Amino acid sequence: MNAMTSVGTIAAPTKAARSRSIDWREALPRWTLISLTLTFLALFLFVPLAAIVAEALRKGLGAYFASFTDPDCHSAIRLTLLVTAIAVPLNLVFGLAASWAIAKFEFVGKSLLLTLVDLPFAVSPIVSGLVYVLLFGAQGWFGPWLAEHDIEVIFAVPGIVLATIFVTFPFVAREVIPLMQEQGKDEELAALSLGASGWQTFWRVTLPNVRWAVLYGVILSVARAMGEFGAVSVVSGHIRGRTNTMPLHVEVLYNEYNFVAAFAVASLLALLALVTLALQSVVEWRLSRETRGDSH
Repeated sequence: MNAMTSVGTIAAPTKAARSRSIDWREALPRWTLISLTLTFLALFLFVPLAAIVAEALRKGLGAYFASFTDPDCHSAIRLTLLVTAIAVPLNLVFGLAASWAIAKFEFVGKSLLLTLVDLPFAVSPIVSGLVYVLLFGAQGWFGPWLAEHDIEVIFAVPGIVLATIFVTFPFVAREVIPLMQEQGKDEELAALSLGASGWQTFWRVTLPNVRWAVLYGVILSVARAMGEFGAVSVVSGHIRGRTNTMPLHVEVLYNEYNFVAAFAVASLLALLALVTLALQSVVEWRLSRETRGDSH
């Protein structure tokens, strides 16, 4: 008995030590990946944000808030909000129409429409801006006709709106299409069989089922519209106080070595991005919650 007890006593610590060794080996890759992720976030997200805030406040709160009293800054903020207010609703209408058509119906050219929805993801924003210059510029295809009728598109608000619409129109459609396809057509067919019209089916059945995906796409569109630089830079003409959006205004201030004002406006853009991120997280949570509820 003593011998067996001794063997058991020796074996037990050996098994425990072996278990700890296995646990350590399993935990090492996990903690390594977590550490790499946190390091990446710190270097490419938290440190730049902290640098923006630090530079904006380098001369104190007085200089920071004084940066927003400039009329050109007011003009840039107004223009950014105006362009966003025009582009996002238009893309919302397009995204819902395209999603409904692609997910619920079969028609000739469906694959082509789906490809066109993804086009802004494949084309550089600068290239899209140059396309609008080619179409509506002074030497463009429609330039002479626009000049005869005193219509300004390039180097004016309409050109900025068109460029913003192009770079943001996939977001709503790309969020809604997969959800509509996953939900199928059963509820819509049931509503139609009960006498509902097409519009009634859309407003009372289809749209409520995808409302969080729609909101998610709208949030992404708003974030991209307010922060777009490349396409807007090409078509705006950089006319100070008239066609400079907030990102372009930051570039102008920075090139003039007005660093405090540049980083102050940049901090406002960063704040809007953080608010957008928070809203995005809330919508993702609600969307995943509803998806789990539907699966049960």
